[in-house]
Amino acid sequence: MQVKILLISIFYIFFYILPVHAYIGPGLGAGVIAVIIGFVVTILAAIFAIIYFPIKKLLKKMKSKKKMKNL
Repeated sequence: MQVKILLISIFYIFFYILPVHAYIGPGLGAGVIAVIIGFVVTILAAIFAIIYFPIKKLLKKMKSKKKMKNL
């Protein structure tokens, strides 16, 4: 029963809508969009680096072995 009350309380706290008397201008909106885009690009660049550079190193090693074999 207490868990149910706790969950209802958490839901109420996070999803209860109150009127807000503040102005969020276009500058703040553009800043938020820039931060979101930067975050997504950073995550994609990290994933690319984790995947690409080990493969590049492996291909370079295989290419050098093939060159040594031909000599």
